[in-house]
Amino acid sequence: MACYGYARVSSIDQDYSVQEKALRAAGCEIVRAEKASGTNRNGRTELQLLLEFLHEGDTLMVTRVDRLARSIKDLQDIVHFLKDKKVTLKATEQPIDTHTAAGKAFLDMLGVFAEFETNLRRERQLEGILAAKQRGAYTGRKKKIDDKEIWRLHVEEKIRPTEVARRLEIGRTSVYRALAKSTK
Repeated sequence: MACYGYARVSSIDQDYSVQEKALRAAGCEIVRAEKASGTNRNGRTELQLLLEFLHEGDTLMVTRVDRLARSIKDLQDIVHFLKDKKVTLKATEQPIDTHTAAGKAFLDMLGVFAEFETNLRRERQLEGILAAKQRGAYTGRKKKIDDKEIWRLHVEEKIRPTEVARRLEIGRTSVYRALAKSTK
C-alpha cells in the first residue's frame, strides 16, 4: 500500500514544485508531475502512467481536486477508475478521502465548482474577444494566403497550382480555393 502523488500546472511558465513538496510532505514516495491543461485528459501522459501503475490498496494524492481534473466528467471517470482498482483518492488541501461518505460528497462538490470555474473563464474570454472585435482591436490571425499573388502566379506567370502551393508554402487545396474565389 503505497501513496503516489500527482502534480499538474496548466502552462509552461508555471511551476509545480510547491505541489511536489506538499505531496512529499504528505507521504508520497513517488510524485508524477506535468505541465498540461486540466480541461481534459488528452496528452496527460504522466497521469495516464500513474493511473495504470496504481494497485489495490494504494492511494493517489493531489494537492487540490482541480489539479486532477477540471471537468466533472473527467473527475468522475477518474474516481470510478480508482474505485474499480480499489485505490483511494486524497487531497492535501481539501478534506477529500474517497474512503468516507463525506469525502466523496465533498469531492463531487469540488468537481462541480472546478468545471463551473472553467466555464466562467471560457465565457469571460469569449466576451472579451467579442468586445475587442467590436472595438476593432481583435482581428484574428493574420492572413497567410495572398489570393492576388496566387492569381498572379497562376494566370500571369502560367504556373501550375501545385508549384504555386510549393512556392508560397501553402496547401494545394488553398490554391484551388483562392482561384475559385477569384473566378466568381
